[in-house]
Amino acid sequence: MTLYYTLVFVLLVAEMSLFMLLVVPMPFTIRRKMFTFLSENPIVAKIQYWLKITFVFILILFLDSVNRVYRVQLELAAATDSNKSTAAVMGSERLEVQARKFYSQRNMYLCGFTLFLSLILNRTYMMILEVLRLEEKVKQYEGTDRKTKESEKLAAAGKPGEISKLRNELEKKDQDIATLKKQAEGLSREYHDLCEKYGETVPPVGTRKDK
Repeated sequence: MTLYYTLVFVLLVAEMSLFMLLVVPMPFTIRRKMFTFLSENPIVAKIQYWLKITFVFILILFLDSVNRVYRVQLELAAATDSNKSTAAVMGSERLEVQARKFYSQRNMYLCGFTLFLSLILNRTYMMILEVLRLEEKVKQYEGTDRKTKESEKLAAAGKPGEISKLRNELEKKDQDIATLKKQAEGLSREYHDLCEKYGETVPPVGTRKDK
């Protein structure tokens, strides 16, 4: 394997490792810190820029390997259909063509999988960033975010007049409820007294005179 195809293979292994790191389940805080570092670090941005240029060269290698595979297929078909005087010469030529076909296909698959995995990594990275943004919005809406709690505490501490006003209103309502309870107890006692007085004034049923 030549030097540039060895570098392509190293890049493919690095992409596989990075993909496994992205899909491994992690706590929300650790994942958010990691993706914040990747999206805001200038060194990572420079690495991404050079990787884009590298993928352009890999694309050229992929097209070249596809062309080589096509030409080797034509040579293999020609070597098979040609009439040679000796079978040994024909077999050696066919073996050489088969070897070149194998190396061309290997290079084609290597470059193709590297390019394909780069697209998958880019899409996965963008989707995870979007999910993290949505999770942060949900936490803010639910009031569980730390910044939201601190702002609520500061807002409550900055308005003591409203708190005292609400407490006074609550005390007044408690007093009104206590007054209503006392009035209800007094009305209940008066009702029982009236019932007893009415029972004393009305004679029993057996002592009434028939008209």
